[in-house]
Amino acid sequence: MRHTANETSTTTLTRLIKALDAKHPVTITYVKADGTTTVRTIELYDVVVSAAGDILLKAMDRDTGESRSFRLDRIEAYTVHRSAYTVTRPTADEPKARPARGLATVTVLYPVDLPITARIDLLADALAA
Repeated sequence: MRHTANETSTTTLTRLIKALDAKHPVTITYVKADGTTTVRTIELYDVVVSAAGDILLKAMDRDTGESRSFRLDRIEAYTVHRSAYTVTRPTADEPKARPARGLATVTVLYPVDLPITARIDLLADALAA
């Protein structure tokens, strides 16, 4: 288990993007908006930057099978697993279980053929803008 307090947010984000690229699930210890802590196993599928400048991890929750968003700065600890994804994501044609309301996001597009460090630099530049 890695504690985010012991590493930079760039290092955390790099490791989570590597897990996304390899399609490895991640177990996170997450602090909710009300201050309570929860442990979830998730399967990442996107990284976006909100209009407020927060880095959001979009993922499928293994317990509920629903799509969820997690702020990077609220993750206290995480473990990247070596197993494969098991939850199927809804396709664009299928309706979402719970539509997102009031959350403005900006998708950061980056070429997948770049090395991970180049993608992190592109994401950092998008955050600075």
